[in-house]
Amino acid sequence: MTGQPSLYAFPDNPTLQQNLYRYVLQAQSDALARHQKFKVAVSGGSLPKLLASPDLLASPDIHWGKWEIFLADERAVPLTDPDSNYALLEQELLSKIPKTAPQPTVYPIDPEKLSDTQDLADAYEHSLISSFAAKDSVKLPIFDLMLLGCGPDGHTCSLFPGHVLLREEIAWVAAIEDSPKPPPRRITLTLPVVTHALKIAFVATGAGKQEVLRKIFDTNPEAEGGEVLPCALVNLGGGDKVSWFCDHAAVEGVSFSKKSSL
Repeated sequence: MTGQPSLYAFPDNPTLQQNLYRYVLQAQSDALARHQKFKVAVSGGSLPKLLASPDLLASPDIHWGKWEIFLADERAVPLTDPDSNYALLEQELLSKIPKTAPQPTVYPIDPEKLSDTQDLADAYEHSLISSFAAKDSVKLPIFDLMLLGCGPDGHTCSLFPGHVLLREEIAWVAAIEDSPKPPPRRITLTLPVVTHALKIAFVATGAGKQEVLRKIFDTNPEAEGGEVLPCALVNLGGGDKVSWFCDHAAVEGVSFSKKSSL
């Protein structure tokens, strides 16, 4: 992959949301021109709430009925559990989409398979296969857009620093039993699926992200013999397909070149 990721820094959340809305609108436009569907993977955390900007929710240009929304990762809990990323997405975004609008197609995990995370991951991978075509003819699914968060340890999805799952190259969806962040049992899209997306957007806000963003953008752990953080691996694999949406507090002290608008 060629090129560098784009690092955008905005003065406040409303400005960040407006620019994220324009970015999502462009990604949707590109997708509908290709195949009349907009295939999006969304992580949890603060992202669904940020995504639910007034611009996005009220826009006549957002064609919700053509969206297919997948979970970038999910916890092995019931869909109504407070730890569920689906529950968060429903509460912060899906429930706020105007009821008069055509609704998006959403792919939650199968709650019947919670007792076995590998079964849960396999079933979710079959959901991807049903949307992205037969697995024997498609090596990796191509999402139109990945909307991701960045943990203070540099993890994204449920891909954690130093974890064996970072080396997974075949599976589209992997099970994890030992997440260092509770709850421990989860499923996640794998790194090749994430970096294969056409557009990849990270959202990271607040002063609590300064240290990890400096590590991601300003250090070269490969040269220093250290580990490369998962978010940095996405930057390396995605190159100029990756855009970071941050506020000024998150990027204070980051030397990497920053942009103020799309």
